[in-house]
Amino acid sequence: MSNIIHILFLKDNEVIALFGIAVFFFAVVAFREAIKNDRLQKQGKWPPEEQSGKDKVLTWPFLVRKEFLVAIFVTAGLLVWGVLRNAPLEEFADPNITPNPSKAPWYFLGLQEMLVYFDPWIAGVLFPLLIIVGLMAIPYIDINPKGSGYYTIRERKFAVSVFSFGFLFLWVILIVVGVFFRGTGWLWYWPWQEWDPHAIVAETNYDFTQFLGIDSRSVSGSITGGSVVTLYYLLGMVIPYVIMKARNSNNLQKLGLIRYITVSFLFWSMIGLPIKMFLRLIFQMKYIWVTPWFNI
Repeated sequence: MSNIIHILFLKDNEVIALFGIAVFFFAVVAFREAIKNDRLQKQGKWPPEEQSGKDKVLTWPFLVRKEFLVAIFVTAGLLVWGVLRNAPLEEFADPNITPNPSKAPWYFLGLQEMLVYFDPWIAGVLFPLLIIVGLMAIPYIDINPKGSGYYTIRERKFAVSVFSFGFLFLWVILIVVGVFFRGTGWLWYWPWQEWDPHAIVAETNYDFTQFLGIDSRSVSGSITGGSVVTLYYLLGMVIPYVIMKARNSNNLQKLGLIRYITVSFLFWSMIGLPIKMFLRLIFQMKYIWVTPWFNI
């Protein structure tokens, strides 16, 4: 355990600790308020922010003034921290000596961890692009006007679930894994294990079609892998669509076909990340679809 304690108190990781505390604090506050409001609604009462006759204040200047004050205090705190604490800089870079492990800044460790499971173009380009596009598309694909100005889970189950899983679970967990569980050679180390700079672990990875006895780099292997990926997206989109259509869902009518396809594609792309991680960690599966141009 001495190794994990040493990592916890490294200067580089102070900001990660603050990040973890801030995320935990605001997540607890948000969920507590949401649960409280949902209970009020269940009792037939509106959330306090929606009660008629309750005094309300305008965004400007009341909220903006508080946000400006918070920004000043945070900036002042960072300045004081930067003056009192030396930056954890290391020696000049030497091309003959590569740090082991060589880790990206903490906010990129999630991407670096994804490189274990995906090709660089997926982990470093496609997934970040989908995240940015997904965030930009939210105002256009979010058809639920409820929950504006107050916390609620009951009225925004899908949005809260996707955010909690995508950010609180996937992204934060990947950073934690990259910081605390990846050691020399980017090998997985448990907190009670000491890092061994000379450790070499021989892992035999398999592609999906090899489990079926098909060469993954052959034409039949490429067609089989491509069919699996296509079927994954197709079933993920069609089955919920048919169920919602049969139930005459209002959400489906509001979404329309184009927005439904966009939401489904982004959702199943996000779910594909933990699925691929699970297959890699449990079954040593490297690729599902192998082609001469890209691998998934």
